[in-house]
Amino acid sequence: MNKPVLDVCCGSRMFYFNKFDERVLFCDKRKESHILCDGRVLNINPDVQVCFEPPHLIKVGHRSWLAKKYGQLNKST
Repeated sequence: MNKPVLDVCCGSRMFYFNKFDERVLFCDKRKESHILCDGRVLNINPDVQVCFEPPHLIKVGHRSWLAKKYGQLNKST
């Protein structure tokens, strides 16, 4: 797999216009799907699941759209 762009915290691939750009290897620690409050489906579907992603959110509701989109820091670890 020779891809010149590595997106290690891709989430739902919101940073690229083309979510299936062949030049990008999309990575995330999560693979999940959510229904947002307005009925849209949010898919976290990386090309590769990795074991490291720095969670940046601490004080965010577990069921909030921010937690669903970007993940959150586990307070117990």
